Amino acid sequence: MATSSDIAPNRSKEQTLELRKRHYGESCKLFFKSSPIKIVRAKGQYMYDEQDNQYLDCINNVCHVGHCHPDVINAATEQMKTLNTNSRFLHDNLVTYAERLTSTLPSKLSVCYFTNSGSEANDLAIRLARAHTKHHDIAVLDHAYHGHMVSLIDISPYKFNSSGGEGKKEWVHVVPHPDVYRGPYTGDDAGEKYALEVKKAIDEAHKNGRKIAALFTESLQSCGGQIIPPPNYFKNVQKYVRDAGAIWVADEVQVGFGRVGTHWWAFQTQGPDISPDIVTMGKPMGNGHPVAAVVTTKEISESFAQTGMEYFNTYGGNPVSCAIGLAVMDVVEKDKLRENATKVGSHLVKGFRELMLKHKIIGDVRGVGLFFGVELVTNRETKEPATTEAQHVIYRLKENFVILSADGPDRNVLKFKPPLCFSTKDADHVIDLVDSTLTELEQQGPNTEYMKDHQMFPSSSTNSSCNGSHSTDTASHFLYGTDDVISGIDFSEKEPAAKKSKSNEDIA
Repeated sequence: MATSSDIAPNRSKEQTLELRKRHYGESCKLFFKSSPIKIVRAKGQYMYDEQDNQYLDCINNVCHVGHCHPDVINAATEQMKTLNTNSRFLHDNLVTYAERLTSTLPSKLSVCYFTNSGSEANDLAIRLARAHTKHHDIAVLDHAYHGHMVSLIDISPYKFNSSGGEGKKEWVHVVPHPDVYRGPYTGDDAGEKYALEVKKAIDEAHKNGRKIAALFTESLQSCGGQIIPPPNYFKNVQKYVRDAGAIWVADEVQVGFGRVGTHWWAFQTQGPDISPDIVTMGKPMGNGHPVAAVVTTKEISESFAQTGMEYFNTYGGNPVSCAIGLAVMDVVEKDKLRENATKVGSHLVKGFRELMLKHKIIGDVRGVGLFFGVELVTNRETKEPATTEAQHVIYRLKENFVILSADGPDRNVLKFKPPLCFSTKDADHVIDLVDSTLTELEQQGPNTEYMKDHQMFPSSSTNSSCNGSHSTDTASHFLYGTDDVISGIDFSEKEPAAKKSKSNEDIA
C-alpha cells in the first residue's frame, strides 16, 4: 500500500494505467485512449512525460498564467503556512479578492459568492435567478456546456443530447447559438437576428404558460465549436431578456480573466454598455487550484437572502484560495499576459488565414485573443464537417509533441486555448506542423488507425436541439471524453516544443 512518502512512486506508464483501470471510474476518459500520455511535470506552456519528452500545450485554459508559476506557488504556500479556514470568520483575503474582482466588472456587479468550481458557480446562479425572478425555467444556447452537476447537465445541450443524456427537459428552452459560419445568419445584421431568436424562444415559452428565470450564455462558446458572437448580439439579448422579466447569466468559466486580450471578460468585447446580471467564473481563476465565483448585483443578492436559507460553502472563499486568486490576477497584469494574448492571438489568426489559401480543407478561422478555432470541412460550399481529418491532425501533432484537441457539434474544429504565456514562436511551430499535416492529408488521406479509439464507444444519437442538424459522427468526443483540459507550460525556455529523447514509436 502506498504511503504519504510514496505520493509519486516511480511506476511505469503501464503500471499507472493498470492501477487507474482498477481504481478509477470508467466514465472518466483519457486523452489518446490507445496511447495515453503520462505527464510527470509541467512548467509554462510545456508538459513533460516520464521519459522527459517535452510537449507544447495548446489547449490549457486552467493553468492560465502557466503551470507552476512561482508567484502563485509562493502565495499558496505562504498562506497555507499561516491559516486556512472557512468564510464564517473574518479574513482580509476574502474581501480584498472580492473587491479586486468586482473592480474589473460593470459597477452594478458588486456582490461575490465563492465556490470551488465553475459547475458549483453555475448551479448557484440558477438558484439566484429563481429566487430573484420567482420563475423556474432556463433558456440556453444550443450546444452549450455549463457543467457536470445534475442541474447543469439539464441545461447543457452538449451533454443532454449526447450519449447517456436524457434529452431536453420541459423547463429548458434551447435557442440557436450565434454561429455566423455554419448558422442561418451570416451578414452584418447577424447579431440582431440571432438575438431575435432569443426573444422568439422567450415569447413562445410565455405563450405556453412558462416563465423564464434566466438566459445562460457562454460569452464565447468553447465546446460548441469556438463560437464568437457577432456584434450587437449581447446588446440586444440583454434587452430582450430583461423585458421578459428574466435575468442574463454570462458564463465566463472557460474564457474569463483576460483570455480575450483586450478585456478581462469576454462579454466586454461587445461594448461598454454590456452588463450581465450574473457572471460566473472558474477554471483559470486559481491557475489549477479549485476556486470559482459568482458575481451579481446587490438586488439579486438580497432576493437570495430573503429566502431565509443560508448559503455556506465549506471551502469557498478560504484564505488560501483567495490568496491564489489574487496572485493570478497580479501575474496577468505584471507579465502583461492580456497584451500577449492579443499579440499571439492575432499572429495565429494571420497564420492560419494564410494557410486557408493553401488548404481547401480549412473552412473557417475565427478567434479573439488566445481563444481560437480552425474549422475543417471536406467541401467549402456544403461545409461538410471533416471530422476524421480533424482527428488525423490531432494525432499527428501528438506524435510531434504538440497537444491539441477538436470540438464543436461535429468535432471538426481544432481548438486552441493555450496558457496566456504562449509565444509567437510556439504559434509558428504549431502553424508549420498543421501545414505539413494538411499537406500529408491531401496527398495520402487520413490514417484510419487514428480512429481506433473512437470505435470503442457509441456515437451520439443527436447533436442539435434546434432546427437544423449536424453530423452524428462525433467519435472524437469519446476520445477526448472530458469537456475541459489541464496541461502545462515554461517561463524560461521560450522555445517551440521538441522531442527530447525517445522516438515517436517509443511513446506511441
